[in-house]
Amino acid sequence: MTVCQAVAIRIRALLKENKMTQYRLEKNSGIQHGTMNSILSARNKSVELNTLMMIARGFGITLIEFLDDPIFTCEELEIE
Repeated sequence: MTVCQAVAIRIRALLKENKMTQYRLEKNSGIQHGTMNSILSARNKSVELNTLMMIARGFGITLIEFLDDPIFTCEELEIE
């Protein structure tokens, strides 16, 4: 699994946990629809730190809270 795939999985989990739509996250975070679709489909080879911060803010959490998930400590996580 790549870092981008892990980010997409984490976003989907938080959307479900918060009963939030992708549209609402886009509005809350200020991220354009096309960018969010690229992130969620893991088409990008990387996700910039400022984008992750915007996503975290869109959920009303800190970047540390966003990254505080076992998916990011997986030994097999590929760093591209």
